[in-house]
Amino acid sequence: MNAVYSFIELGGPVVALLALVSVVSLAVILLKICQYWRSRVGSRARADQAVRLWKSGQQAEAISHAVAGRSLAAAVVAQAMRFKVLGLDRERIEEHLSRIVAERLHDLQSGFRFLDVVAQTAPLLGLFGTVLGMIEAFRELQSAGSAVDPSVLAGGIWVALLTTAAGLAVAMPVSLFLTWLESRLESERVNAETLVSDVLSDVPADIHPDVRTAGASGNFRMSGEPARAV
Repeated sequence: MNAVYSFIELGGPVVALLALVSVVSLAVILLKICQYWRSRVGSRARADQAVRLWKSGQQAEAISHAVAGRSLAAAVVAQAMRFKVLGLDRERIEEHLSRIVAERLHDLQSGFRFLDVVAQTAPLLGLFGTVLGMIEAFRELQSAGSAVDPSVLAGGIWVALLTTAAGLAVAMPVSLFLTWLESRLESERVNAETLVSDVLSDVPADIHPDVRTAGASGNFRMSGEPARAV
């Protein structure tokens, strides 16, 4: 900790600000990882199995299997199956599902804007600190007049460059994590779209009356969504 405090004191207020931004960014990244894990982002095994059951004519088992999943793919697959059991046309089903997907993706994208801002502004903050440090170094050089000590000037320059290094050290990992989060979210969106398309383009065997009744009563619903009739 003493080394960290010394580094912040040496770099000045810009490095202190970058240190604070890095701590907040780390907290946001950890929260997003936990949220992705709880929501099973990128996982499509359960939704795939539900679609296979659906295509084999086991509608009740397929819907129950999909409802038990926590991923976006499983949720929209369950809703697509339920709507199809109720006999809704494809256009209405896609309209309902697009709203569900938009809401879920919006929730999963929370925090992205902050991370993007950090990735873009941290290097600029570091460069700003370097410019201030260089101004101070050359001001001292001017004050020294003819009695210039090159080691003093060199020391002022490397201290000034610390802020640029700190800005890059914050921006690079944040940018990498943001890219990873966005790629996982895009994979989740593609999984949901392709699996729902499989369900809607499939013509299952005759739907058992019990399955149709359960769908109408709202017993089959998205994970975490209260039961309701359509």
